[in-house]
Amino acid sequence: MLSKIQEAVKYIQSRHSKAPIAGIVLGSGLGSFVSEMKVEAEILYTDIPHFPVSTVEGHSGKLIFGTLSGREVVAMAGRFHYYEGYRPTDVVFPIRVMKFLGVQSIFISNAAGATNTSYKVGDLMMISDHVSFFTPNPLVGKNINELGTRFPDMSEPYNSLLREKAKKIAEAAGIHIHEGVYFSVTGPTFETHAEYRMLNILGADAVGMSTVQETIAAVHMGLTVFGMSVITDIGIRDDKNTITHAEVLEAAKHAEPKLTHIFKELVGQL
Repeated sequence: MLSKIQEAVKYIQSRHSKAPIAGIVLGSGLGSFVSEMKVEAEILYTDIPHFPVSTVEGHSGKLIFGTLSGREVVAMAGRFHYYEGYRPTDVVFPIRVMKFLGVQSIFISNAAGATNTSYKVGDLMMISDHVSFFTPNPLVGKNINELGTRFPDMSEPYNSLLREKAKKIAEAAGIHIHEGVYFSVTGPTFETHAEYRMLNILGADAVGMSTVQETIAAVHMGLTVFGMSVITDIGIRDDKNTITHAEVLEAAKHAEPKLTHIFKELVGQL
C-alpha cells in the first residue's frame, strides 16, 4: 500500500509541483464548487497510478489543483464509495495520497438524507460526530506505521476549532446551519421507512453512503477534518413519497452556493 501511495504521489507531482495544504472532497451534485478556485492543473483519475475511478453520476473523476482564498488546495471532483464494489482501502486511497502531497486539513462534503424531523431539504448540517458501525473500517488489516498508529483515537473526528469558525462564518453570512451526527451506511439503496426511524432512534441526524471511511483514514494520519452534509431528502416522510438520485442532485445544486461560501472562508483562515 505504501509503495502504491508513493507511486501515485510521484506521478501527481510530475504534473503539478505545488504542495496543497487543504484537500476538498466534493459530494454528489457539488462539482461546481471548483468554479471558485483559480485552477492550475487537472489530472484525470484514470491517469494516476493505482487510483480508483468514479462510476456514479454527479462525480466527474479528476483531481483539481489550484488556489482558493489564496491557499493552495486540491479538490476531488468525484469520490469513491464502498457500494461501487471498491474495498475500503480503495475508497480512502486518495485521502492517503493527499496527506503525502502535503495536505494538512480535509474538507469533506456529502449529500445526505435527514433523519432529524426538524431538517428541511436544502439545509446544511455541519458534522459534529458520526456512527461508523454499519460500514467496514478502512483500517482493518495490517497497520502501516508510516500512516498512523494501530489504535487511533476517534473522540473528535471533526475538528472543533474548524466547527467554531464555520459557525461564525455562517452567522456573518446569514446562512442557517445545523450541527449533528452523520450515520454511515453502505448503500446503494436508499433506506426504508423503518430504517430511517431506527437511525433516528439511534441518534442520527442525517444518513449517507460516504464520508466516514474517508474521515477515519484522515484522522489516522493526523489530518484535521471538517465535514458538511447537504440535506437533499427527508427520510422520515409520507409513506407514499419516494426518493430518486436525480432529486438528490438537484437539491445539492441549489444548496451548493452556501456550502461553497463556508468552505472558501474556512480555507482562507488556515
